[in-house]
Amino acid sequence: MDILKSRFLPLIALVASVLFLYFRTPTFNKSIDGECSLLTHDHYWIVSKRVVTPRGVSPGAVEVKSGHINTVKEGEYHKLLLQNEHVLDYGGAVVMPGLIDVHAHLDEPGREEWEGFSTGTKAAAAGGITTLIDMPLNSFPSTVSEETLKLKLEAAKKKLYVDVGFWGGLVPENAFDPSALDKLLKAGALGLKSFMCPSGINDFPMTNSTHIKEGLKVLAKYKRPLLVHAEVVLESESHIALDSDESDPRSYATYLKTRPPSWEEAAIRELKDASEETRVGGNAEGAHIHIVHLADSRTSLDLIKASKHGGSSLTVETCPHYLAFSAEEIPDGDTRFKCAPPIRDEANRQSLWEALLEGHIDMLSSDHSPSTPDLKLFDEGDFLRAWGGISSLQFVLPITWSYGKAYGITFNQLASWWSERPAKLAGQTNKGAIKREMDADFVVWMPEVEFELDENYDIYHKHRNISAYLGQRISGKVLATFVRGNLVYSEGKHASAACGAPILAKQ
Repeated sequence: MDILKSRFLPLIALVASVLFLYFRTPTFNKSIDGECSLLTHDHYWIVSKRVVTPRGVSPGAVEVKSGHINTVKEGEYHKLLLQNEHVLDYGGAVVMPGLIDVHAHLDEPGREEWEGFSTGTKAAAAGGITTLIDMPLNSFPSTVSEETLKLKLEAAKKKLYVDVGFWGGLVPENAFDPSALDKLLKAGALGLKSFMCPSGINDFPMTNSTHIKEGLKVLAKYKRPLLVHAEVVLESESHIALDSDESDPRSYATYLKTRPPSWEEAAIRELKDASEETRVGGNAEGAHIHIVHLADSRTSLDLIKASKHGGSSLTVETCPHYLAFSAEEIPDGDTRFKCAPPIRDEANRQSLWEALLEGHIDMLSSDHSPSTPDLKLFDEGDFLRAWGGISSLQFVLPITWSYGKAYGITFNQLASWWSERPAKLAGQTNKGAIKREMDADFVVWMPEVEFELDENYDIYHKHRNISAYLGQRISGKVLATFVRGNLVYSEGKHASAACGAPILAKQ
């Protein structure tokens, strides 16, 4: 018996050590078909030298149990590696709350050839986004009623790799119909979205300040936000001199002149007046206005500051493409860069960064707005006729980090702009931070790792060639993404089943 022990004990020890290493490594090479996660268990620990919590960045350990955060331990965690069976040791990688993108166009139903729930949420997962809020356009039909929201939910079944909520639409046909808006909000829309200029989508017409005030009255009862595309067409500035030397439709300067900052200023002046309704004692007290994709960092931003200072319930977002690019560098005919409002000059870009760092801009979003490649008119390069929209969903974390490093941004700022504040806007009290009892939504990434967005990079958007970010060398490689405890993406591999959940507002 002693001889057998002497022969087998070393073998048993070797097997035990191999199993220990297997369960603590973050790279899982096997999954079970039909399962929601690349892990085979739902109770485990994540450890890292850089865990981002509301208290700061430190070595730490996070216990995940049945989709939620059960324990957060800050400080040294090495004893856990010996005391627990399932430990994912990510070493020096950053473990951060999963990103929440409150502004994405997934285009389904009706225009899934533009993107779709499956490809869009796969791209989101690969980029560290764990929650998306889908815009009510450019799908067909637009989500402007209880019935069209049900169509959206039906189209999303078994296609979501991350959690997805839905904004409803505020349009002239429902703005004066409180019953219709009530039904849309009771059906689960997290809030409403409106355009103050033509949207480009026929069944999503523009609203004016009267429509907006009516919508705010209904939203106040539910304490949900109104998101607004803040541009108003000023007829005196709606046309450029086509016979001038600078009227070449292939020139970005030509397009830039067609949507001047004064359009944003005019819209935000109207919203500033409407926002008085959101103050204490106003007709829409309890409602909230959120200005999407701010591009003008001058007068428009000053108006927003004044409105906030006056006590209005108002927030504002900008997007990575306004922080990464400037008008001067956009090549002639490169319609990948067309968006609305347009990307403005370099001085404006710098001012946007300053406003973000100083807290005047509250959060970031992608405004992922893809289309089929033919609508971008690559052969013609016509900025005036090409479809506008930046395809960006998978890249927003590394882009924000890569361009933000020059301004000294921190991991906690990233978590605030991309997780905590977006969660609050969307009413998601169980998401947005690494805290006990919150959803176990994480992104694990390596800020120091550089890579090229070239033909060899795995891009999950439906149309990879329409993104303005192609050709960039950036840093911040996403290693893994967890959604409610499920490891949905790891090292280039997605879970075999799409088990993201639709998010509906609660009554």
